Amino acid sequence: MTSPEIASLSWGQMKVQGSNTTYKDCKVWPGGSRTWDWRETGTEVPSSTVEYLKKHGIDVRVLQTEQAVKEYNALVAQGVRVGGVFHSTC
Repeated sequence: MTSPEIASLSWGQMKVQGSNTTYKDCKVWPGGSRTWDWRETGTEVPSSTVEYLKKHGIDVRVLQTEQAVKEYNALVAQGVRVGGVFHSTC
C-alpha cells in the first residue's frame, strides 16, 4: 500500500490524490486519508506522540505546512510509506 500524494495545497484547502474530498485539515497514511478535526488534539503535535513514535523507530518531523507537504510528497515520490497530519491554515 502506498501513501497518497498531496495534490494541492492552498489557504484552507487541500486535495489528496485518490480522494474526492477537499480537506481543510487532513490526516494521510499509506492507503488513505480523512478529515482531521484538530479539536481532537489541538493544532500542535503532542510531545508524548512524538516520543512514542521515536521510541518505535519512526522518524518524526514537525514542520510548517507548506514545507511539510513538500517533504511529504518528496518521500512519497521515492516510494517511502509515510503519513502526516496537515493543518492548511498554519
